[in-house]
Amino acid sequence: MRDVGVAEELAQDALVAALEQWPVSGIPAKPGGWLMGTAKHRAIDLLRRRKSLERKHEELGHELLVEQRELAERDFDAAIEDDMGDDLLRLVFTACHPVLSTEARVALTLRLLGGLTTEEIAHAYLVPEATVAQRIVRAKRTLAEARVPFEVPRGPELAARLSSVLEVIYLIFNEGYAATAGDAWLRPELCQDALRLGRILAELMPNEAEVHGLVALMEIQASRLRARVGPAGEPVLLLDQNRARWDYLLIRRGLAALERAAQFGGALGPYALQASIAACHARARTAEATDWARIVALYDALGQLTPSPVVDLNRAVALAMAFGPAAGLELVDELTSEPSLKAYYLLPSVRGDLLAKLDRLDEARVEFERAASLTKNARERKLLLERAAACSPAAN
Repeated sequence: MRDVGVAEELAQDALVAALEQWPVSGIPAKPGGWLMGTAKHRAIDLLRRRKSLERKHEELGHELLVEQRELAERDFDAAIEDDMGDDLLRLVFTACHPVLSTEARVALTLRLLGGLTTEEIAHAYLVPEATVAQRIVRAKRTLAEARVPFEVPRGPELAARLSSVLEVIYLIFNEGYAATAGDAWLRPELCQDALRLGRILAELMPNEAEVHGLVALMEIQASRLRARVGPAGEPVLLLDQNRARWDYLLIRRGLAALERAAQFGGALGPYALQASIAACHARARTAEATDWARIVALYDALGQLTPSPVVDLNRAVALAMAFGPAAGLELVDELTSEPSLKAYYLLPSVRGDLLAKLDRLDEARVEFERAASLTKNARERKLLLERAAACSPAAN
């Protein structure tokens, strides 16, 4: 044993055993040998117990070591994910910095965060590849010269900067949802890029209601993509769409995101309000079932929060659907003197639609023709000219 203390304990145990057993069994012929044998057996039992205990300690130690290693690995992975998430968030705010022009922010965001090549961005926006390359190079130079820090803003600055980030993501989505130029009315790949960026941002900033509001808006609008074009790629307007072709999985995701935006309490922000309007359409199984009165009220709230002639124009459409074309036309006529809408093709398009519903076909035809001259999208131009032709005397 090489342990004097243990040997002493074993000797004492043997003496105690002798005092217990010898009065009953009698003193053995060789008392010394009996004591030595008893002590030896006790020592063997002790060794066995110790070895068993050591094995258990080793097993327990191994289990603890494995568990600690797994915990450490999980913590390490989580730390890496947190670092990656932080870096990605910093990159989002840097690429969308207000010091850059809108075009530069969009190009840089698609390049750095969307993973698109310069050629793909140029193709999506129908501009020369060299133009996009210059925008990206100039954007990087501007950020460097302005010494824009690679960080997520805090405090009051966060709200203003987040607004810029959301604006860029929604601009990308809108270019995919209703292309401003070219032969295709839709560019679904841009919608998908924007949706992916929005979902990532919602994961990184789960406590920002407007982030969820934007995601909700894009999810619900993206649900209509398949129904927005006919067999030949022609535009199909909302009220004429086959709602069976809507993607109800995206609608459910959008409604869930809208609920998350509302959970923070307080008044809804601009994107959440627009998502609420989209939700009114999504919940209506038929065009006739649309709650247009609620949509008017939501546009009222949106107009108070972010006054805009475009919001007023959309409100006019909702008014016409809820209370008749004359009510909508009255508001549209007020907007015809708005300088910012002079080249906005949707103003004469909406006015032509309302005039047609009031059987003022000659006036409607002129408005549709003007709208066609303003749009840069070939598909939309063709649709507007067809509507103008339908208002001509020969067609009636």
